Amino acid sequence: MKRVAVIGGGPAGLMAAQQLADAGCEVDLFDAMPSVGRKFLLAGRGGLNLTHSEPFEAFAGRYASRRPQIEPLLRTFDAQALRDWVHGLGVQTFVGSSGRVFPIDMKAAPLLRAWLHRLREAGVRFHMRHRWLGWAGTGAHVPLQFESPEGRLTRSADAVVLALGGASWPRLGSDGGWVPVLEARGVPVAPLRPANCGFDVAAWTPFFAERFAGQPFKSVAVRVLDAGGEAVTRKGEFVATATGVEGSVVYAVSALLRDRIAAHGTATLWVDLLPDRSEAQVLAAVRHPRGSRSLGSHLKSRLGVEGIKSALLHELLPREQWQDPLRIAQTLKAAPIELVAARPVAEAISTAGGVAFEALDGGLMLQAMPGVFVAGEMLDWEAPTGGYLLTACMASGVVAAQGARRWLGMAAD
Repeated sequence: MKRVAVIGGGPAGLMAAQQLADAGCEVDLFDAMPSVGRKFLLAGRGGLNLTHSEPFEAFAGRYASRRPQIEPLLRTFDAQALRDWVHGLGVQTFVGSSGRVFPIDMKAAPLLRAWLHRLREAGVRFHMRHRWLGWAGTGAHVPLQFESPEGRLTRSADAVVLALGGASWPRLGSDGGWVPVLEARGVPVAPLRPANCGFDVAAWTPFFAERFAGQPFKSVAVRVLDAGGEAVTRKGEFVATATGVEGSVVYAVSALLRDRIAAHGTATLWVDLLPDRSEAQVLAAVRHPRGSRSLGSHLKSRLGVEGIKSALLHELLPREQWQDPLRIAQTLKAAPIELVAARPVAEAISTAGGVAFEALDGGLMLQAMPGVFVAGEMLDWEAPTGGYLLTACMASGVVAAQGARRWLGMAAD
């Protein structure tokens, strides 16, 4: 029986282990943490978003410049295949109003328990608190080296699947420690960068930072410029932090913001505080006679602008411009927030960068290291939240397992 070592107990590694065990391989799964699936469980705290129900063409388009590399993985294991797999574990799913797909109970823990039960029944052996250190030598097929509670160990395998994650949320196990190990073996790795992340502003006033940190901007639209100078708009909400901004609609454009900061030093997030009203409607409301009311009371009465939205106007408009209805209306429709830095990668939901696809064959095997396969967030890709991250991670686990089976001379579908 062929023995395969899977290193990393996140969704990509677990899926690879399942595929290999179901095909008759002897599978050992190693992870540095005391238990597997820690980031998976964290992602499910607010409701586990498994995937998205939109048509395949739109779904594949979410991977932007990496679509050519990710689409073949999705054609092997797409959103419907993921839902079918979940149903096979006895967990039913539903499609939310946004098109996102969730387990009926919204929780990650029951799904993970069912998955682990299936893996153990298939014979997968779990080795916890085993931190991978690389290989115990420089030749081909040398043993793997681990730091374990029993000290330094070596383990042999006929094939290896690496699924060690990126560098976001390192306390959950993915710390990017594998980068120098692979680079030392001649594997090209793009620098790991934050994705689906928050940003720091040039400066909030102390009053705004202390009074409004943690409060949401609800029902807004944001606009950013892409690398070609074209405007990209998304509607949703985000949150002010003590140093900047974060939240779902910011994450949706975070790659554009991050890359623009890298290219130009800063990026502007234009916020439409009243996306359901036209510029003409907003200007007319601002110009409407207000009698003895203060401007703040007037904007609240006519436009519903209050709280953090009103505070943002005060942040951006000098006192003398509060007498200019046109300037006020323009700011309500396009409030410019200057961003100067992405938050550190350790705080990000996911990471961009990783093992270059050019270093892999179609089965995700490292060309420089035959018999070694790579899956999940270790690969150089990124995607917005909404189920796209999890789907592609699991699809890559399926493809890496199929590649390993072919390498081992076993038939792969």
